[in-house]
Amino acid sequence: MAIGITFLEKYEPLPRNTLCLFDRFGNRALTYAKVHTCDFGDECRLTAGDDFYVCDLDVENEKVKIGAMICYDREFPESARVLMLKGAEIILVPNACPLEINRISQLRARAYENMTGIATTNYPSAQPDCNGHSCAFDGMAYKPYAPCSRDTLIIEAGEQEGIYIADFPIEEIRNYRQTEVHANAYRHPQKYGLLVDEHIEEPFIRSDYRK
Repeated sequence: MAIGITFLEKYEPLPRNTLCLFDRFGNRALTYAKVHTCDFGDECRLTAGDDFYVCDLDVENEKVKIGAMICYDREFPESARVLMLKGAEIILVPNACPLEINRISQLRARAYENMTGIATTNYPSAQPDCNGHSCAFDGMAYKPYAPCSRDTLIIEAGEQEGIYIADFPIEEIRNYRQTEVHANAYRHPQKYGLLVDEHIEEPFIRSDYRK
């Protein structure tokens, strides 16, 4: 069993919002610090992470490429896109806010557009400003010989604390990625220069924004 643990990491000059993934041997396979900190709230007191990472997770009979992003990272398509470009097959997303229709739709979109599995855990409704609804998506909008597209949702939990099993058909996902048109199949990155332009104009200027 591999276990992902989130914690407030001691770090200089300020702590980080961090996830560590330990493999079935107890070895640390991945450490990720939240890149998109909520600087409009208490996370202005944290150090933001500087990159996204993917590891090869040993699952006994094979290795699966696992990436991670945390909560507010889901708001930015770039987070999952970078992880996909680094080879992620499944992305872990610990969350701590209400998972309502729009945020769940973001996760569904990240899975669909990157042909990547998404597994999200959220605090139950007993925790402040949280409502459960942990969910997982397999990223496969089409199945062979199916007449139309399908919902990529594998499981969506209720509001209560519990253990929920999401079964990712990894070989199906890999075969799907070999033939479908999303993710990196037909991108034109040479035309996306504006995406790395750091200039911000109204109406998006915020006084508490940190680079």
